[in-house]
Amino acid sequence: MQEAIDYLSKKDKTINFIVSNFGNPIVLNRPEGFSSMCHIILEQQVSIASAKASYDKLQNYFGELTAFKILNCADHELKSCGISRQKIIYLKDLALKIFSKEIEFESFKSKSEQEIRNELITIKGVGTWSIEVYLMFCLQRPDIIPLGDIAVKNTLKELYYCENYNNMVSLSENWKPYRTLATCIIWHYYLKKRNKI
Repeated sequence: MQEAIDYLSKKDKTINFIVSNFGNPIVLNRPEGFSSMCHIILEQQVSIASAKASYDKLQNYFGELTAFKILNCADHELKSCGISRQKIIYLKDLALKIFSKEIEFESFKSKSEQEIRNELITIKGVGTWSIEVYLMFCLQRPDIIPLGDIAVKNTLKELYYCENYNNMVSLSENWKPYRTLATCIIWHYYLKKRNKI
């Protein structure tokens, strides 16, 4: 990782400033598969802490999270874990697609990024952000940047004065082939500045 950080720091003075003043970022490594995708769905449009609380309740209630368990539980069981009605629909659709083998997470290692995107986008409630988080943290794809992420957008506006999506895409070209790590550095700054780490 250090080699990639050095590469980005040399190419971008703002990234060099972040690393010099706030240290190296935390790069998450989540397991591949159903439970991680459930966690990512729970993280949509809520705080990290709120999503983790719901995910922990799910794990405590069900033990190992499996498509079979989610598919066959009553909605009120999921609701008791702090999960909204909308996200219950999303989790059950994910479970159905796993159970019917429409999606097989274990096949993703041999598939292209676009093939994975095409499969995951079929899950109700799963959009670009959720897919990119899965690619970054579960599959460890090195060159992903989730430009729909609020923290990323706000930080790029603050530090780089990016006014629109096209500006952000153009800026991120400079970070290839390590845009995943660049994103982690941006998140690291965002959280440190707000005392959330």
